[in-house]
Amino acid sequence: MKSNVGRGAGMLLLGLGALLAGCGRQEPPAQAPRPVWVVQAQAGAADAGPGFPGDVHAREETPLSFRVGGKLVRRAVDAGARVEQGQVLAELDPADQALQAQAAQAQLAAAEAELARAKGDLDRYAALVERQLVSRSAYAAQQAAYEAAVGQVRAARAHRDVSRNQAGYTELRAPRAGVIASRQAEAGQVVAAGQTVFVIAADGGREIAIDLPEDRLARVHVGDPAQVELWSAPGVRLPARIREIAAAADVHTRSFAARVALDDTAQAQVALGQSARVYLAADTGAGQLQVPLSALQRGQDAGTAVWVVRDGSAHRVPVRAGELGSQTVPVAGDDLHAGDWIVAAGGHLLRDGEAVVPVDRDNTPVPAAGASVSPPQAD
Repeated sequence: MKSNVGRGAGMLLLGLGALLAGCGRQEPPAQAPRPVWVVQAQAGAADAGPGFPGDVHAREETPLSFRVGGKLVRRAVDAGARVEQGQVLAELDPADQALQAQAAQAQLAAAEAELARAKGDLDRYAALVERQLVSRSAYAAQQAAYEAAVGQVRAARAHRDVSRNQAGYTELRAPRAGVIASRQAEAGQVVAAGQTVFVIAADGGREIAIDLPEDRLARVHVGDPAQVELWSAPGVRLPARIREIAAAADVHTRSFAARVALDDTAQAQVALGQSARVYLAADTGAGQLQVPLSALQRGQDAGTAVWVVRDGSAHRVPVRAGELGSQTVPVAGDDLHAGDWIVAAGGHLLRDGEAVVPVDRDNTPVPAAGASVSPPQAD
């Protein structure tokens, strides 16, 4: 009886062992693809330092003022208004200018009357001198009086024309199409001739005003390429070129004012007054592919590498890194190309060939980075 019980217990233990062994041989559950933050590798100027801060200006910014003084009675536009060439922007009280024009017209009429009298006297003296009733000297004096009257008429006519022009100067008109950048006078204010009332930013070129330190002048020249990054659009670089560098340094900052003109293709993407940073192509790494500093990983044989997402999988790509910037680093590699999607963070946790889900910095999937991988469904 005892032997039968012993044999039954042994068989039960053997069955439990086999069951446990079978459970141990089951495959581990598949892990969901790891989400990774990706960015595109782009060629551009290196991020050598924070760049040069500046703001957007029009290439032509003209202070507008009246050519005569007077009381400002009407202001037709405000700052930020768009104006067309010839549009009236402001008006002065025209009363004084109209009176001056009337006075000039009256002076011209008097000069013309005096000319007519001198002409009549000259004609009479000419007849008398032929009959030898007056001397030649008297006739010469009358001829000089006539020529003086002619000169008076010319001067009065010029004065009349100037007065008419000044009456027209009481209207301030836009010299070209553009945007009113600033307003510096109000209705009711008495302004002097030449005092700035508006500043107009003409349509056309847009450029960034920056200050260059002395140590950059030797490496920067007019016409060199540059890139502009707007504060409102981080990571987007707009093509530009250095248009102007001041010949002398500012007496207070000891820096050189410079203007960086945007390419025609980028004009519509900026607005006047926007803040921007300018990255010069003269900096180290210009023209190379740029990736974030966090994307750079340790490669084989003490080298460097980046993780590239292709067809929904992460692949380690060896690269040669340039001088480190504050945010990016220039890299080059035989298997790295512009437009590749680079893992910007978390590369140290990846394995070569591992399935990943590429997302942007807002955690939104990026289908263009590769074929999307759906996570396994739970039973």
